[in-house]
Amino acid sequence: MPLTPDSEVRSRDELVAFVRELHQDYLRRGQEWENQSLDHFLAALAAWMDDSPGWYRNFGKELPDEGDWTFLARALQAATVYE
Repeated sequence: MPLTPDSEVRSRDELVAFVRELHQDYLRRGQEWENQSLDHFLAALAAWMDDSPGWYRNFGKELPDEGDWTFLARALQAATVYE
C-alpha cells in the first residue's frame, strides 16, 4: 500500500485504486495512523504538500511541474459533498 520513493501513479485509474487502498488501510488499521481525524489529516496533507520539494530533493527526484494539480484540488473539494 505505501508508496515508496520509486513508486509512481501513472493514471487516473491507478490514483483511484491507490485512494481506495488507502481507505481500506484506514478501515483496517486507522487507529495506527498518526492523523486519525479529518482535520488532522487535511492539515498534514497541506503541510506535506508545502514541504514536498524537500522530500523530492532528499530522494534525488524532481517535483513534477506538469502534474494536474487542479484535478487533485477538484477531487478533494468534491469529496466534501459527493456521495
